[in-house]
Amino acid sequence: MSPLRQFGEYCNLLYKGVRSATEVGMYRSNLTNELVKIGYESMPIIILTGIFSGAVMTIQTSYQLQSALIPKSTIGSIVSKSMIIELAAVVSSLVLAGKVGARISTELGTMRVSEQIDALESMGFNSVSFLVIPRIIGGIIMFPVLYLAAAAFGIGGGVLAGVVSGALPASEFMEGARTFFHPADVLFGLIKATVFGYIVTSIACYKGYYATGGAEGVGTSTTRATVLGCIYVLLADLILATILL
Repeated sequence: MSPLRQFGEYCNLLYKGVRSATEVGMYRSNLTNELVKIGYESMPIIILTGIFSGAVMTIQTSYQLQSALIPKSTIGSIVSKSMIIELAAVVSSLVLAGKVGARISTELGTMRVSEQIDALESMGFNSVSFLVIPRIIGGIIMFPVLYLAAAAFGIGGGVLAGVVSGALPASEFMEGARTFFHPADVLFGLIKATVFGYIVTSIACYKGYYATGGAEGVGTSTTRATVLGCIYVLLADLILATILL
């Protein structure tokens, strides 16, 4: 299938989704399930991702700034700033593209090749409203929440790594973090997380909804959903940084 036709199918699916967004009763229960699956069930891996990202960032930054002329609090400012405006949103979204995106694509792809979606439509259900909309809305809502968790635990992991490695005490780390903190950085991170949530879930829904070819086709759709989700997250990160910073 040509890229232009795929883009047309993607846009058509989103158009159907926008038209179906008012059918709240149709997707309310599924939305609750998606909020739990995307948010609550992803929290452990996001916490681990944040902690280790912050810890590694602290150790590497302290290694590069071994100079008596540079105050140790600078390490805290660099790590916290990096976590808030970049790492917490991007790294978490790349992890979620593999976890959430793959799950969504597999679920919808399995339903498509087993003709469950066709059965829903034959019974008068709006399959887009029932299956696609709750997953996209769930991603838009929960990705920012997961971003905040990743940023908080990332800074906490940085503090812990600094203390354990002897690079700097917690007080100096937090002093540097507070010195260069700007609320606008958090807003920027939330905007990025929201956009990434939409990208990951919408691409996964598209690939799963239009899957063909049985089990092999579902596997292929899942792989493509994960890869494309990661690629477009990085592309969106560049575009947002260019526009908003």
